[in-house]
Amino acid sequence: MDLEAVRAALRAQKPDLLLEQPEGQWLDAKKKPYELREPRAVEELAKDVCAFANGGGGVIVLGIGTRVVDDVEILDRIIPVDRASVDRDQIRKLIRAHITPAPRGISVEWSGDQQGCRVLYIDIPVQQAGILFVVAAPVGKPGAPRTDTVAVPVREADGTHWLARTEIQRLLSAGVAASGMPIAEALADGLREALAPTAPRVGQGLPPSRQQEMRDAYEQLRFVGVARPSGEAYLHGLAAVQEFEAAQEGQPGWMLCVVAGRAPVAIAAPVWWAITAEAAAKGDDALTAIGWPIPGADRADPGHPWAVPPDAECIHLNGGSWGAGRFQRSVRGEWMWEPTERFSFDVSRHAREWTDQQPAPQLRLRALVTWPWDRHGRTINRHQDLEDSLPRSTLSASTTWLSRHRGGDLPDARWDAGPRRNTPLVASYTSTRTAPDGRPAISGSVMISVEDSMVTCADFLLEETTAWAAALPRTASTRLSLDDVTTLLTAAWATAVRLLRYATVDPAEERWGPPAITELRIVAEGPHDQPSPDLGTLIDLTPLGLGDSGSRSEMSITITRSPHMTNVKRRALTHQALMHLAPHFEWAWTTECLARGTTVGRSPASSR
Repeated sequence: MDLEAVRAALRAQKPDLLLEQPEGQWLDAKKKPYELREPRAVEELAKDVCAFANGGGGVIVLGIGTRVVDDVEILDRIIPVDRASVDRDQIRKLIRAHITPAPRGISVEWSGDQQGCRVLYIDIPVQQAGILFVVAAPVGKPGAPRTDTVAVPVREADGTHWLARTEIQRLLSAGVAASGMPIAEALADGLREALAPTAPRVGQGLPPSRQQEMRDAYEQLRFVGVARPSGEAYLHGLAAVQEFEAAQEGQPGWMLCVVAGRAPVAIAAPVWWAITAEAAAKGDDALTAIGWPIPGADRADPGHPWAVPPDAECIHLNGGSWGAGRFQRSVRGEWMWEPTERFSFDVSRHAREWTDQQPAPQLRLRALVTWPWDRHGRTINRHQDLEDSLPRSTLSASTTWLSRHRGGDLPDARWDAGPRRNTPLVASYTSTRTAPDGRPAISGSVMISVEDSMVTCADFLLEETTAWAAALPRTASTRLSLDDVTTLLTAAWATAVRLLRYATVDPAEERWGPPAITELRIVAEGPHDQPSPDLGTLIDLTPLGLGDSGSRSEMSITITRSPHMTNVKRRALTHQALMHLAPHFEWAWTTECLARGTTVGRSPASSR
């Protein structure tokens, strides 16, 4: 497992997946929590976290014992941690108090169930480049950390070590040289700063032009329970941010966020760290990625200062580089970014892939999902699981239903690999139902690719209407209704989302990030060497209000939203998408007819 897989397993409440993993540069395990009543334990906590902050990030897991194999510590067994014995807020405060500067984005979370599998973990994300984190030299005695000593812990392999005094001296000399000041002047400047009051002031750390903004925001937001600052302010993209203690003891602190031209907002610290830690793990600045929090539509005056409390369930956002969306708390208490639902007519470069088979089907109903995950290192490693699941997929069931509700009964067909050769980067499977004389009638087909990006696709194929008609009662129609199309596209979409992604991605490894893009496509193909048939001869388009006398062989719509939803919601959204595309394609078709001088009207097929 790599660091991201470890984080994913812990977030998925599966700490047992870490067993048999070795400690290393980014993973440390301890059989019990730090005993924070002991000064030496507090110093050890600061040293360990500081070392990971200096070393590119990592995870400290409390509640897993180790064994030694060839001088390497192997995570061996879970030693459950009692939730009542740990104060996560105290751990966060001690980290901020004992490490200079305070590392950003650190989260302290529980992982595991209630059956003796609970651990605590401290997740230290990658920190800003060019910053060296230090702690006071350990003394093992009670009291506040000394301000006149310094030590630099570093992570090396599976251990934490102190940076040698000669190396500290070299770094200090390099810093003084870079400042351009004589040594005496640099030391005097440092002394003046050391003698200054140690408690941070409101706005301290910001450029003078932004300090007053933070002071004004502090006065306006004291009503939510904001007390004194617990750290210096800093710039986070366009936002000025500063952490404050809560006025009521035992309550989580607050992050005051100020952006010019917007009402200031106080965000409960646990919510803020959840936002920034997840976005930082993807290499994005949180506010740049997801956008600025905005009041919901239920607020009477959205221009006034406001707050996001610790128990908030949803945060509306004005949209960042990931597009419009919201920050939503799941039923398990985890925060997830979700895009705002929207339709478009953009066509991806993957839309027409895997469509060159011969003979071509007369009709293809396709759901294609382009996932935002980086494909680096991904392979399709669960071919057998996929093959075993396809006969039970919603696409297979809907293909069977299509004939049965017309009075026919095409037997289920096996799913075979192809039409292309399966590799670790590309896989495809097809199941074809045949007419009594053996001609292909209707098929289901699935494809997945992780070659340059992750794409999953599921198709329903009407291979040949005459072959399908031969398997149906004489009075049954092979022309699909809008309900048929909705059912088949919904099933294809569900298959692409729920089934195909499990061929390459463990659900525990999923991260929130830019939205997945779903394309629903309706294409009349026919033989590749002949003109494509009109969709109106294969599908009854009258419920969409579309005329049939033109040559309309293709329609598609793109949906941007979280692809995870209930079956009822997916079907409703599919129907809504079909209704949404009708005006667009009627306009495009009418324009094409006028350009050709064709009469705009309805064909006899549309009135049958």
